[in-house]
Amino acid sequence: MYLDFYLLKKEPFHVTPDPEFLFLSPSHKAALRALVYGVEERQGFVALLGEVGLGKTTILRSYLERVDQSQLKPIHLLYPNLSFRELLHTLCQKCGLEGTTEDIAETITRLHHVLIGEYQQGRNVALLVDEAQHMPLETLEQLLLLSNLETSTQKLLQIVLVGQPEFEAKLNAQALRQLKQRLVIRATIVPLTAEESRDYILYRLAKVRLADNPIFTRGALQAIITQAQGIPRVLNILCTNALIQGFVNGQPRISVKIAQEVIAEYTGKKPRQGWRPWVAVAGALALLAVWHWGSPYAHSLFAKLHLPRATPSGTLPETPAGGRDSGPLGSASTPFLPLEPAKEAAFPPPEPSAFPQMAPVDVRIIQKGDRIAEVAREVYGVSNPAVFAWIKQNNPHLQNVNRLKVGMQLTFPPLPREVR
Repeated sequence: MYLDFYLLKKEPFHVTPDPEFLFLSPSHKAALRALVYGVEERQGFVALLGEVGLGKTTILRSYLERVDQSQLKPIHLLYPNLSFRELLHTLCQKCGLEGTTEDIAETITRLHHVLIGEYQQGRNVALLVDEAQHMPLETLEQLLLLSNLETSTQKLLQIVLVGQPEFEAKLNAQALRQLKQRLVIRATIVPLTAEESRDYILYRLAKVRLADNPIFTRGALQAIITQAQGIPRVLNILCTNALIQGFVNGQPRISVKIAQEVIAEYTGKKPRQGWRPWVAVAGALALLAVWHWGSPYAHSLFAKLHLPRATPSGTLPETPAGGRDSGPLGSASTPFLPLEPAKEAAFPPPEPSAFPQMAPVDVRIIQKGDRIAEVAREVYGVSNPAVFAWIKQNNPHLQNVNRLKVGMQLTFPPLPREVR
């Protein structure tokens, strides 16, 4: 949607792990080196740890894309919540071993023969377990049986365990003390610094930008970086939403205001309303209006403010010649009037023809699959950022034009000529 508007050839901040956009901070480089060394040098167990959204899976996929398949047979396990028997069957299937039995010892023996055959052909085999914190404790405990598949000098199966901090906590269990001792190679990915976060955003933009035009202002970058706290996934989400919001508002550069709106929507916290002095003034004047009209103090205060005050008879003092109050407010109208019964209008209603003929207002109920661009084109015959901004302006309940909710009612008033 926003690619042409910002002259981008591809989405720069897609949340799906994409090796093309791999950004290597010092801790990411250390993790990738640990992964390469642990597998190629047949170290047995390798552990990569890090918080949610730091890029563990991106590193893993980047490694798998660059590896020589003739030298390594990778088995990437995405859903590790398996019993040990189910894990064995998956390994055998990936290694081309058919007709497995339910006997665990026999299955391990057959798998051992297959791994020896791979080793004799000069190939390495690696089991890469993503989201290892979800692997059952009993399965982790029995991984030692697979680690024992070796020659006299080298491991036949390399096991890479990639997980969140909960996985490290799980390794502290008494039952896994042997497994923890065998984790020869381990690396921990840490959040990006503020400078690394800025480099991360600019790096991904440079990958897809068709023109050398700055898209984010310095203030917008700072606001997004501060909110993300060094988590690449959060940086991706905030930057993507900022680009969408900027496109909808027709803003060629992402401003601090847009960044703050996106952050408020992401966190669910609306930005604080600034102090409005006129609210306090209006409240004070309203209290004065209902004050006792005969109070000497009120009389002197009204005099200082140069405000007209009702006389005991309920009439208003005359204004000086010229028809305007001579006070500093310079208002032709009187802000305080005594309460009187409502009177009928002294003028006849205007003829119907005196009212301009208004174009009909279109009201739509959002259906499943509706997109704002398609709906705008159907209603107005045109679809562009100015139209989106007009729709949002006339539908205050619509927080994000790119997130239409089924059943939502939208009003489409006539489109001004300048918007077209």
